[in-house]
Amino acid sequence: MEYRPLGHTGIKVSAICLGSMTWGEQNSEEEGFAQMDYALDQGVNFIDAAEMYPIATRAETYGRTEEIIGNWMAARGTRDKVIVATKIVGPNPKRFHYIRGGETRFNRKHITAAVETSLKRLKTDYIDLYQLHWPDRATNDFGSLAYTHEEGAEETPVEETLAALDEVVKAGKVRQVGLSNENPWGAMRFLTGAEQGKGPRMVSVQNPYSLLNRSFETRMAEIAMRESLGLLAYAPLAAGTLTGKYLDGQWPKGARRTLWPDNTRYQGPQADAATAAYVKLARERGLDPAELALAFVLSQPFLTSAIIGATQMVQLKTNIGAAKVTLDEETLKAVEAIHKVYTYPCP
Repeated sequence: MEYRPLGHTGIKVSAICLGSMTWGEQNSEEEGFAQMDYALDQGVNFIDAAEMYPIATRAETYGRTEEIIGNWMAARGTRDKVIVATKIVGPNPKRFHYIRGGETRFNRKHITAAVETSLKRLKTDYIDLYQLHWPDRATNDFGSLAYTHEEGAEETPVEETLAALDEVVKAGKVRQVGLSNENPWGAMRFLTGAEQGKGPRMVSVQNPYSLLNRSFETRMAEIAMRESLGLLAYAPLAAGTLTGKYLDGQWPKGARRTLWPDNTRYQGPQADAATAAYVKLARERGLDPAELALAFVLSQPFLTSAIIGATQMVQLKTNIGAAKVTLDEETLKAVEAIHKVYTYPCP
């Protein structure tokens, strides 16, 4: 397993990060334990969670994923062997009415409360990487490339958020901080605020990145490289789409799209056509489609770690095994040729 620096922190994380959002919903605690056991044995030292997990989110299971991770670390004695990342939920009062009264802002009150509850569920004294799940402002995210300005929209000032994060870092409850679903303007505001002494420096940004969504390359890659704000790529398989399991109208039993068909981010004619092309290329090269998709993501210079998720052990083994795959120049050129035809089909 390759290990890469997390910003300038001195922390090294595995190029593969184990995602956890299915634990407590699609996967049981026992299955979550098995996944963590296997991943750790394969050299994965990085686990990503969020206070709102598992997905699909609901009041009855809120926080269950963190609890499963905490139970595993306590049972296995592995706290010092893993880098644990989690996130505070962003503003969305209608959807998250059951979390701290539904306000969920990135201010001192909510950051302090969220950190404390995550620490309890994780059964630990500190969180290695604490991330802001999505911006506390009106901006384009979750599938939108276009930005529409909302004058006067409610938001928490970056300086206020940095000050609140500074408190939990200085208290020893959080080691490092990062962004998620963030755009260039927000990333630079946070980095500039840190340079001005207003709070801790962001060390990573967790954004979507896959063969079906390479928008990070044009919007954030330069910041990632110049500012050591490495990408933690989520959905590198486009929610399983790039495995090819949904092609030709297939709806596999128990698959995420089958369970939650309203999540259409990686669906549509362009997505299907692009996926078919990448799957065909993988098979021509003697690769599993997941290996091609993940190896491409892992090859990017701005990437710190690719966050993988699986509901079955066979999927997990394939995904982790992709870390050993290196794509040759001919394959990479073929990928670029497909990308020119199907550019950003799923932003």
